[in-house]
Amino acid sequence: MSLLPFFQWMESLPISHAIQSAAWYSPIIQVIHLVALATFAGAVVVVDLRLMGLGLNRRPLAQVARDAHPWLVGGLVVLLITGIPQVLSLAMKQYYSPFFWWKMEGLAVATIFTFTLRRKVTLTDERRLGPLWGKVVGLVSMTLWTGVTVGARLIGLLS
Repeated sequence: MSLLPFFQWMESLPISHAIQSAAWYSPIIQVIHLVALATFAGAVVVVDLRLMGLGLNRRPLAQVARDAHPWLVGGLVVLLITGIPQVLSLAMKQYYSPFFWWKMEGLAVATIFTFTLRRKVTLTDERRLGPLWGKVVGLVSMTLWTGVTVGARLIGLLS
């Protein structure tokens, strides 16, 4: 099943044309998207570094994860909200970009990983976790989210 008709429909929407034709809509959306990205990435990195034993070692892992969670979720929600109009405004460019699909697949995998395995590990008693699993989960998390970010950047550079 091809998603081409769906992407053609998205690009034909009045909001898509409004974003494309107005000088300030796209830059404002992109700025908000980047601020949300910084917020989200900060929450991911703080917890992942703590998982790997590279920061905030005096605070319990579960507490660091709980403190970062609202920033993680809030950042992700704003990223999704601002990402939708970006896709709408250039839907056909996105459809034909292999980097868009790389980003979307990576986003799905990273989100599932973050809110299942990573969340479970961050809320586990550190004494039961052992020295290796936190490092592995933190490294996998950072690798997945870096892949999403690289895919996103390549959309703009090479598509």
